[in-house]
Amino acid sequence: MKKEKNNIGLKLAGNIGFSLIALVFLFPIIGLLISSFRPSADLMRDGITFAIDFSTLNLDNYMYIFQQAPSYWSWYGNSLIVSGLTIALSLFFSSMVGYALALYDFKGRNLFFVLVLLILMIPFEILMLPLYKVMVATQLVDTYFAVVLPLIVAPIAVFFFRQYALGLPKELMDAARIDGSTEYGIFFKIMFPLMGPSLAAMAILQGLTSWNNFLWPLLVLRSNDMFTLPIGLATLLTPYGNNYDVLIAGSVLTIIPIVLLFIFFQRYFVAGLTSGGVKG
Repeated sequence: MKKEKNNIGLKLAGNIGFSLIALVFLFPIIGLLISSFRPSADLMRDGITFAIDFSTLNLDNYMYIFQQAPSYWSWYGNSLIVSGLTIALSLFFSSMVGYALALYDFKGRNLFFVLVLLILMIPFEILMLPLYKVMVATQLVDTYFAVVLPLIVAPIAVFFFRQYALGLPKELMDAARIDGSTEYGIFFKIMFPLMGPSLAAMAILQGLTSWNNFLWPLLVLRSNDMFTLPIGLATLLTPYGNNYDVLIAGSVLTIIPIVLLFIFFQRYFVAGLTSGGVKG
């Protein structure tokens, strides 16, 4: 009985402690949410605060976005398209590369894996100039593919899928070959479904990276109609006027897709990360 009471007490203390930690991390979002309902004059005077004055709170900022800010929804759509393409193509190609490095024996396999690790260590800022020259040479500047292509085979995703695939049973591959299945059939019909937790975890990480990506889209996108949300919201702050009210309300709305993505894949997220981290 004492052990059970101690376990209950430890669980309760742990839940309270983690709840308090989560609340601390939620403070910036809570402040942003409250400020999104405040008028522009209050924001310019007081900035983002946790003070709530119900007499001044209103929906004007959101009404302006929904009724008088068509560019915002253009940026929103661009971000959804870019993030969707990045997630789909990255999961497809990176999982294939990681799967091949883990379960196939071929000459130079270890060398390829070392190269993946070396590229993972190189900051993306160093690669931007040669990548930009490639985009200019292929005439892809100011297109969705210019933003998406550098992220299709991400080193971190390849490494993650390789670690996860090391734990998949090779016996299934041998059995499928005996039944006459092709190598592509083995991957898509047998192994790819088994990689579900890792795919869900990487979908969240790649989606978050793409959704918040600012520097690379800023280089390759030139027209206002092609801007993604991070770039479009940044244009609201200029030397000639700062639209903090629209910026804050728009920032609150940008959180929604990432929250939905995490909610949709959350039950696979921890399983995918822990499995990918311990296989070696």
